[in-house]
Amino acid sequence: MSLFLVLTFLFFVGSLIGWCIEVFWRRFTGAEKKWINPGFLTGPYLPIYGLSLCVLFLLSFIDVSFLESPLAQKALLFVLMALSITAMEYVGGLVFIKGMNIKLWDYSDKFGNVKGIICPEYTFYWLVLSALYYFLIHPKILEWLYWFTNHLAFCLVIGYFYGVFSLDVCYTFNISAKIRAVAKERKIAVHYEALKHAIRERNAERKERLHFFFAFRTHRESLKESVREIISKRLGK
Repeated sequence: MSLFLVLTFLFFVGSLIGWCIEVFWRRFTGAEKKWINPGFLTGPYLPIYGLSLCVLFLLSFIDVSFLESPLAQKALLFVLMALSITAMEYVGGLVFIKGMNIKLWDYSDKFGNVKGIICPEYTFYWLVLSALYYFLIHPKILEWLYWFTNHLAFCLVIGYFYGVFSLDVCYTFNISAKIRAVAKERKIAVHYEALKHAIRERNAERKERLHFFFAFRTHRESLKESVREIISKRLGK
C-alpha cells in the first residue's frame, strides 16, 4: 500500500478517535462537565489528532540504534515524538492567532507556557501518549492496514469522510472570518472555546435550542452581532 493511502487512513482514524477522547474528557473532567463538541471544526473529528497519529507513525521508524541501551532508544524516540507534536501544536496555534485573531486553546495559566500555545505540562502528556501509542497502538496499525487492503470498498467511506471534511473546513473558515472581523475591530485574539461557551450560555438563558455540532448558530441576530455583543459583555478586551 502506498504511503499516501496509509497516511490518509491514519488521519481518518486518528481524527475520529481523538474527537471521541476529547468529548469524554470534557464531559467527565472539564470545567463544564457537559457533552460538548470540541475543536475548531463542526463535525466529529479533530485534525490535530489525525496529524499527530501520522507523525507518530512516521517517527516510529526512525533509526535510534546508535544508542546501545534499548531503554535509551525508547526514551529518545518518545522525546522526539513529544517535541514534534508540541512543535506542530505551536505552529498551528500561532498561525490562527496571527492570521485569524483566534485562540483555539489557551495555556496562559500553565507553568512555563509560551504565548499560551504550548507548555511543559501538555508536552509531558504528549510524551505519555507517544509511549502509549508505541506500545499499544503501533503494533495494531499493521493489522488495521492489512484489514484495509482486504476491504478496499472501505475507501468509499474514507472518500466520503474527506468530502464532508472539506465542506466542513470551508463552512468553519467562513464562520472564523466573521469572528476575525470583530476581533480585529477590538484588536484582540478571541478564545474560540470561550466564545462557544458564551454562545451556549446565552442561548440557554434565552431558552433557545442548543446545537451540539453547530455551536455558533444564533437565532435572533447575525453571528457578527452576537460575537460583538459577547466580546463586549463577557469576554472583555
